[in-house]
Amino acid sequence: MSDPGILKEIWDVIEQRVKNPSETSYTSKILTHRKGIDKALEKVGEECTEFIIAIKNGEKSRISEEAADVIYHMMLALKAADVDISLVFDELRSRRH
Repeated sequence: MSDPGILKEIWDVIEQRVKNPSETSYTSKILTHRKGIDKALEKVGEECTEFIIAIKNGEKSRISEEAADVIYHMMLALKAADVDISLVFDELRSRRH
């Protein structure tokens, strides 16, 4: 594993976009969309489907790209639901045996 700290960096950017929305920011557009949390959830579903198809088709280069999209949009959905990512990290730690 190269750098799991990237998740914290991305989370920090998401939080900054919430505090300081930008019309040119994709993150801001998703989090302030008229559909509310539904927009982030739609993106999670869309990206999960693309991830599944990439794996099913054996598209090695696309698998990591689509996995990154799933993780990113899941983080947006967490933020939209007002759930801090640290709770997810805590849950993952609690599952280690």
